[in-house]
Amino acid sequence: MRVLGIETSCDETGVAIYDQDRGLLANHLYSQVKLHAHYGGVVPELASRDHGRKIIPLIQDTLVQAHLQSSDIHGVAYTAGPGLVGALIVGASVGRALAYAWRVPAIAIHHMEGHLLTPMLETPRPAFPFVALLVSGGHTQLISATGIGEYQLLGESVDDAVGEAFDKTAKLLGLDYPGGPMLSRLAQQGDPERYRFPRPMTNRPGLAFSFSGLKTFAVNTFRSSDHTHQTRADVARAFEDAVVDTLMIKCQRALKLTGFQRLVIAGGVSANQSLRTRLGKMIFPRGGEVFFARPEFCTDNGAMIAYAGIMRIKTGMKTELAVSVRPRWSMEELPALGV
Repeated sequence: MRVLGIETSCDETGVAIYDQDRGLLANHLYSQVKLHAHYGGVVPELASRDHGRKIIPLIQDTLVQAHLQSSDIHGVAYTAGPGLVGALIVGASVGRALAYAWRVPAIAIHHMEGHLLTPMLETPRPAFPFVALLVSGGHTQLISATGIGEYQLLGESVDDAVGEAFDKTAKLLGLDYPGGPMLSRLAQQGDPERYRFPRPMTNRPGLAFSFSGLKTFAVNTFRSSDHTHQTRADVARAFEDAVVDTLMIKCQRALKLTGFQRLVIAGGVSANQSLRTRLGKMIFPRGGEVFFARPEFCTDNGAMIAYAGIMRIKTGMKTELAVSVRPRWSMEELPALGV
């Protein structure tokens, strides 16, 4: 079985083909970073229009790369939410239309389930059960995963998600868009001893996150000091250390609560090398394991949607003809595969 995956939830158009026996056959990604950089953030209407311009050529290129014809595709998976409603509609409409024309099943995929399953594209794959730390775009969540579609939300951010906090702090420090990766690179030049920022919500029980105050603390620190490059780097380092420590502490709590020994991290912020290193140092002495995808699969991509799609389609699941998207959608509502 081969499934075409389409991802258009925000500002990246991703198309991929996953084969049940041979794995990932082709993967194409178009980023709109340059389009939105002028505005310092994603403009939803521009994102939707750009998806519309790029999606068909990307699908054609993906079929060519995989040396396949449309008749070789057995199903189409597309992101139906959460995300920007206009962007989602582009991918859902095209995906549903192709499935109808090709006479194959279509399946609507939850964007965050796609991220959660991304480490399954690697070797070795994580086995269920595990705790998943999802740090993607507007989401920071801890999930108990006991199977595909068997998810329990353990905790999430009550305000800014990690990715949002990185980008907003970077912008206030004068860094260009997208600021998160730039802030992390700048932090490597920072002095870890100069500043120590608070680790929000770690002095109270529970698994909720809050990063809005940390963002404000970082900016106020910078504004009250000299504005040299080194100060900017020191603030970036203190901010990143505080975020990583907070995530690590919450992951420790989630593992203790569930009794699981496996931790999955996924989403754009999971590419952060400091986060990967610290989580590894935390879990390995406990006899546990940590899993993550290669950096190119941490951001939004079609491969994760194709994989999630094939796992559902091969059990007989499919989405009906009407095109429907859900900008807000809880993973706990997803049907379990029961396999």
